Amino acid sequence: MSHAVATTDRTAPARETLVGSVERVTYHNEANGFAVLRVKARGRRDLATVVGHAASISAGEFVHALGAWATDRTHGLQFRADVLKTTAPTTAEGMARYLGSGMVRGIGEKLAERIVALFGLQTFELIEAEPDRLREVSGIGEMRAKRIAAGWAEQKAVRDIMVFLHGHGVSTSRAVRIFRTYGYDAIAVMTEDPYRLARDIRGIGFKSADAIAMRLGLTREHQKRLRAGVSYALQNATDEGHCGLPVEELVALAVKLLEVPAEPIREAMQVELAEGAVVLDAVAGTECLFLRGLHASERAIAERLLLLAAGPLPWPAIDAAAAVGWVEGKTGKELSPSQREAVAKVLGAKVAVITGGPGVGKTTLLDTVLRILAAKGVRILLAAPTGRAAKRMSEQTGMEAKTVHRLLEIDPANGDFKKGAEDALACDLLVLDEASMLDVPLTNAILKAVPGHAGLLLVGDVDQLPSVGPGRVLADVIDSGAVPVARLTEVFRQAATSRIVTNAHRINSGEMPDWPKRGEASDFFFVECHDPENGAAKVAEIVGRRLPERFGLDPVRDVQVLCPMQRGALGARALNADLQRVLNPNPTARVEKFGQTFQPSDKVMQTENDYDREVFNGDLGIVTKIDEEEGVLTASFEGREVEYPFADLDALVPAYATTIHKSQGSEYPAVVVTLATQHYTMLARNLLYTAVTRGKRLVVIVGQRRALAIAVRTSNAGKRWTKLDEWLRR
Repeated sequence: MSHAVATTDRTAPARETLVGSVERVTYHNEANGFAVLRVKARGRRDLATVVGHAASISAGEFVHALGAWATDRTHGLQFRADVLKTTAPTTAEGMARYLGSGMVRGIGEKLAERIVALFGLQTFELIEAEPDRLREVSGIGEMRAKRIAAGWAEQKAVRDIMVFLHGHGVSTSRAVRIFRTYGYDAIAVMTEDPYRLARDIRGIGFKSADAIAMRLGLTREHQKRLRAGVSYALQNATDEGHCGLPVEELVALAVKLLEVPAEPIREAMQVELAEGAVVLDAVAGTECLFLRGLHASERAIAERLLLLAAGPLPWPAIDAAAAVGWVEGKTGKELSPSQREAVAKVLGAKVAVITGGPGVGKTTLLDTVLRILAAKGVRILLAAPTGRAAKRMSEQTGMEAKTVHRLLEIDPANGDFKKGAEDALACDLLVLDEASMLDVPLTNAILKAVPGHAGLLLVGDVDQLPSVGPGRVLADVIDSGAVPVARLTEVFRQAATSRIVTNAHRINSGEMPDWPKRGEASDFFFVECHDPENGAAKVAEIVGRRLPERFGLDPVRDVQVLCPMQRGALGARALNADLQRVLNPNPTARVEKFGQTFQPSDKVMQTENDYDREVFNGDLGIVTKIDEEEGVLTASFEGREVEYPFADLDALVPAYATTIHKSQGSEYPAVVVTLATQHYTMLARNLLYTAVTRGKRLVVIVGQRRALAIAVRTSNAGKRWTKLDEWLRR
């Protein structure tokens, strides 16, 4: 239970030792271990302020610090420790303080006092050896006793892992997640193959794993290191949307990452190829290296789509003109000639695509097709990649729509889908909305579950940003010409009265938006700022006061700030802090974890798929409760309460502001879009177009005119290396 961590801050030559008990942990940064402690030190009447680095520390622990006294201009006299050693407390008072500090979930201050009052100095030994005896304490039943014992064992293991990580120069903030991934074998696993950290643990990168490996004795050109570097560089490419990467480009990335010559990297690539981890294939004549799974998935998608498209229609031949007339009679809506043509194209194809921008009638077209097919007794399933998109699809069609994950019946135990080739979906037609968001792995899983006789209809705006995950499925399917595509371009008269719609199309065509004249009513505005800091102040003013006063919008539930990037004064991270102060200034509780602050009533976003909790990447929620004693945050997602132990809060981020990429598949009553030249690398036409089309009633762009011009004229940069288009053309 003891550990020592060295630091390098030495501001005075006279080194001495300070010994005492930790009365309060004033500050502790889990990312780097920096701590500010108030210590009851031997030989000193007043509490001493001790600063240093410790992997983990709690009130009540006994601290042995080696360092020197120094006077800080702001904080006064401090003991700056080069080395901090902590041990579990040995007094009853210290034990109670330690147990009640929150280090074990389920034990607060009062309960800790009752436990120590009953068991005295044997408390820690008893929790470890005879946890059932905890039930002798009032307020502790069988379940709580088990939870406390499990929490104690986990803390002990986590602290050992933290010591190991910190001792090898690695951040300690992911220690709990590492323990949950590897269990009690964590240190053995990391010692055997430290590069597994980069592969298995979100938030620990290659450089951190590499630092451990080097300290464990691996040489710079060790085969294990080179192969891990190649794999990591290729994985990074897939994180940027590629399915593969040109060999020479990958070699250059690995050289930069590993700081070794190209030749040993090429040799490592050959080993990876020989062992089947990667695949070599050509894209448009360029030799590329693919992760085996992605290469196989793209090929399987092409084969399945072509096989489906070649089969007979799952419904009888339909007179499209007569069917459209029947729908028009029922709905009172008259279709345009281009929509009529699109209906005939879709009804005559087993696999088809509907694409087009805002205001062109995609919803009306889809509704017409579904009404016709439903009247013919066709069994139809509707799905979309996100919960918000599925909900909107249900509202627009009057039919049930599910998220793809729910449709395929995700198994929380292993993340696999229950629906597939052996247990196909029960449908004659599957309709997938927001298809621009579908990446290669998810599309492959969907197609496995589509029965051979069934049809497939992809609906989406191909001019939006491509999927966050690898691939450009919708664009590749359209570009290949392998299946019929109904591309709607005519903006209807009612939609044309909206500047959101007309400006979205102007942006998509490379033209600057058209702004309202002074005093003119509009749903689209530009607020110029001279620099990012000035822009951040304007965003806070617009969201916090002007939009609620002028348009009656709820600043948390109705307004979403969208940013090109996380970084910068006009980035999502800084704006979240600004808006939290403005919109939620007097919280009843708060918790700071992983560099983020969470408070009741905060808007938050899930950043990864969590199959156990059934919340998925991009889902928005509201924090409803923070239980400091239990160490649990509760958030409501569409009315469903979800609990997060504090150790899992790296899966949540504040979401008053978010990136444009994260907003895909969602619509909001109002969006405030930030644009700054400091985000130059991200400024592109499809990014701005996607942001603008997220707003239903109102769009406000806050930014620099030059940044807006750069985004409009930069034609969707960033080619993705994929193979699907070529396979579909065969």
